[in-house]
Amino acid sequence: MTTTLERLRALLVKDYKLSPEDLVAEATLEGLGIDSLAAAELFFSAEDEFHIAFPPEAVPLPTLGDVAAYIDTLIAAQQADEPAAGPADDVARDPARP
Repeated sequence: MTTTLERLRALLVKDYKLSPEDLVAEATLEGLGIDSLAAAELFFSAEDEFHIAFPPEAVPLPTLGDVAAYIDTLIAAQQADEPAAGPADDVARDPARP
């Protein structure tokens, strides 16, 4: 199973052409050359990748590990807010299914 950090690392390699060896949990975004504009772009990409929404208020996330942990928190909160999907819910979401 791919971890949040691994998926985040893949985004950074693809979108920012960063070296995978530099993308450790302890790496600071600043140290990776990710300024506030690049961080905002990263968060937009992460929203698409992880199907989450970052809140509008700023949250201090200095390291890559902090970002991954926060994404995990957002995913868990989102899953707690969603009712469990059953077979009837699947059909309702996909009208093309017989």
